Amino acid sequence: MKRIIIPALFSITLATFPTYAGDFDYINFDSGAFITAHNKWRAEVGVVEQLSYSSLLAVSAQTWADTLKQTNHCQMRHSKPNGKYGENIFWASAMNWSDGRQELQKITPAQVVDSWGSEKKDYDYANNSCTSGKMCGHYTQMVWRTTTTVGCAMAVCEDTRQQVWVCQYQPTGNWVGNKPY
Repeated sequence: MKRIIIPALFSITLATFPTYAGDFDYINFDSGAFITAHNKWRAEVGVVEQLSYSSLLAVSAQTWADTLKQTNHCQMRHSKPNGKYGENIFWASAMNWSDGRQELQKITPAQVVDSWGSEKKDYDYANNSCTSGKMCGHYTQMVWRTTTTVGCAMAVCEDTRQQVWVCQYQPTGNWVGNKPY
């Protein structure tokens, strides 16, 4: 009986995860757009191995995004993957109007991925390091040659209209001493 219940719960989770937006405008969560955006950055540096989308990683990413929403008020904090997956997190504020209204920003998967990809300018391939004082690990995780799958999710904090987006990657990248490609 447990074997029947678990897959049923799993399929319900998968079916409901991509479109959550609470009482706000629909958020266009397109897993294909995430793949396209990731693979664009990979192709730019000659990584021909394209990522595929993992529903299992998406469920894990959704669980973490929901945890950040419920326990950390949509503030970014990495999960503790213990080498099981790599993880990138993106945060977006609300749009605040002069009359005090707050609206949910319309964020696209391409904007999320491109924010991580913008770290490319701070990555020195020859020395396999980030520019001093800069981050580039989100970028290197995205283009890590041996990473084959990604799953992404987002959550909205209703009271503040802040968003937190999470992508998780397998196999994990960013191994110390190794170049991403």
